[in-house]
Formats: sequence, C-alpha cells, structure tokens
Amino acid sequence: MDTLSWQTDACQTEGAATFHTGQAFFRNTSQTGRDLAVLAASIYRQNHGHLRVLDAMTGCGVRPLRYVLEASADFVWANEGNWELHDCLQANLVHSLEPQQYRITHQDANAVFFDCYQRKDFYDLIDVDCFGSPMPALANSLWAIKLGGLLYLTSTDGRATSGRAPSASLQTYGAYARAHPAVHEQGLRLLMGAVMQQAAARGLGAQPVFCWYQGEVNRVMVRIVRQTSWDDSCYGFLSYCHGCGQFGTVGWKKLGRQVRCYCQAETPPVLSGPMWLGQLHDAKALIAMSELAATWQQKRQPSHQDSQPGWAFCHEQLAILQAEAALPPYHYPLAEIGRRGKMDIPPRDQLITMLRQQGFGATRTHLNPQAIKTDAPIRQCIQIARQVAQSSLSPE
Repeated sequence: MDTLSWQTDACQTEGAATFHTGQAFFRNTSQTGRDLAVLAASIYRQNHGHLRVLDAMTGCGVRPLRYVLEASADFVWANEGNWELHDCLQANLVHSLEPQQYRITHQDANAVFFDCYQRKDFYDLIDVDCFGSPMPALANSLWAIKLGGLLYLTSTDGRATSGRAPSASLQTYGAYARAHPAVHEQGLRLLMGAVMQQAAARGLGAQPVFCWYQGEVNRVMVRIVRQTSWDDSCYGFLSYCHGCGQFGTVGWKKLGRQVRCYCQAETPPVLSGPMWLGQLHDAKALIAMSELAATWQQKRQPSHQDSQPGWAFCHEQLAILQAEAALPPYHYPLAEIGRRGKMDIPPRDQLITMLRQQGFGATRTHLNPQAIKTDAPIRQCIQIARQVAQSSLSPE
C-alpha cells in the first residue's frame, strides 16, 4: 500500500488517528485499553516534559499514531515482527507523522530490547501488545525502559489464567491458577505478580498504575522504579472455598499449614498463585487521568464516531477503578450470590447500598458489570441480598 492509494482506500479512525488495518490483526473492541494508555502517556509527558515510546509489537501502527498525535510523544519506535505488514504500517505513519517522529523496524521484540540496552537508548514507555502471554518478552523489556518509565503489557492468555489449564499457567507464569468466580481478576493479578517478580529479580520495583480487563484481554500498566523493599504481603496466594464461596488470601508463612475456611467445610479451600494481592491501581494516577479524560471530552467535536467508546466512557470507567482500588483482591458475581442464596440474582446497586449502610466497603467493578467488590464475607452478601429481595416483595 503506497501513500497515494492510502488516500483513496477506506480507512478507520480512532481518537486522532486515521489508519488502515490491512492484513494486521486489529480489535475495535480494545479501544478503551488504548485510550487509557494514551491518557497515562499524556500525564507522563506533562509531568516529565518528554515522552519517547517503544511499541514493540505495533501491528498496523494505531498506537504509535495515537501516542504522537494525542499524548504528544516526541518520538515512537514502531517495531513489527511481521515484515508483510511493512507497507500498511509505513503508509499509516507517513500519512500523519513527520519523519523525525518515528522509526519503523521489523525485528523480534527481544532483539529490539537488547539493542536498546546495548546502546543505552532507554524509553519512557514500552508497549508490548501481543497474542497470548507477554512473558517471553517481559523480562527483556526491562532492559530497555527508563527508570520511572511506564511498561504496558497485554495478555490474551485466558485459558491459562482462568484455571482451565493450571499446568499451562504454572509453565507460563510460575503460578498455579485455579478455576473460581473471580478468574477475570485473577488474570490481571497473575500478570501483575509476574511483572513484580521479574522486576525484583533485577533490583527494580514495579508500581501499578492501572489494570484493565475487557473481553478476555488483560492489560497492566506499571511504573518501573528502583527497588526499595520487597513486600511479601502483596505477593502470595488467593484461597477459594468451594463449600461456601468465600475468598481469602494466604501468605507464604502459612504454607505448609492446613488452610481452613470459617465455614469449616470438610474440603479445605483451594489456593491459586502466587500472584499480586495488593492494589491494582494507583489512585493518584487515576485521578489525573480522569481529569484529563473529562477535559478532552469537553473539547471533543461531535462526529459519526460518537457511537464508539470515548473519553466520557473512560472517565466513567476510571471512577470505577478508583472505587475498587482499595478493596480485597477478588470479587463476587451476582449470579454466584444468587446461586448460593437460592434466590434470584440480587440488584447490584441496592446490594451495594445496603452493604455500605452496614459498614462494609462495596462497589461495582469494571471486571464484570454483574458483580461487586466488597470486604464483606460472602455469607453477609447473601444475607443482605435476601433482605433486598424481601423488601422488593413487601407491599408498599
């Protein structure tokens, strides 16, 4: 595809980017994950005065376009291992960017990372958007990132992280993943835990900026810093009792002891992990991103693309991320509460309100619109859900 034909062929738009996908794999439904990355990148640019991006698996180049056009990146290295995508990628970048703003290569991502390290060419943001697990590229990406820089990882390895293939999760993440009602969150925490462990092995720390799950895709953005200490309490095991449905956390010092649930079921809870058990999001970063999303939404011109998710949707989702950040490392689907309570699925917002009235933390979660995050025990959720059901049946 040359530049001349690009002007006449049908193209797509996302944010400020206009592009062709050609033969590259492209998910329209993953726009919000890219929107959040652009917001975080823009905040970084504002705070540091510079932004150099390495997009290690760029595809058609939509991310480099958006990092430059929306986050004001000074330079982006667009690497795509598949040479057959060269014409499409080049046409997209040539159309919208100046020659000094980008570089195109077609190498294995790991070769790019080592090249950066050897030349001491470190980047403010590295984006690794791959099929399956990013683990083959994770460790080496740390050689190419600047201290204080952002690392954005994507995983579509749902079979391993959902507990359907625990041996595969052990092979890939060094963690044993079990099946339970909070597997969407488990995928994020396995990926975050892998980043933390790999960074720590190199004397680095990885601070979560935000984590995002959507449509079987897990995305984790972390800030890479010098390691100051290793907190075992944030890296451990998630327990799940099949008897009563209660989740919990288990630290390393409890390994070797029999883990029991408060319900005293004959079968002890199963453990998944190790994984990240700390907060998935940085509240301060989310506030800055939310304010920027609101500002951009006010400036947005109405168009035929308004049916797509945009900055208003990001603003809404960022509020949910803020609310769920400090709650325990699991969530309860409403269907699970209804099933265990032998009742209809309880209304989410009423259940959250009553949990809060009784002193518990509770909120909806971006992980599942029909679920809640709460620090209340599952038995309390069931009890309150029954109260909600009874109140709806009571005559006025």
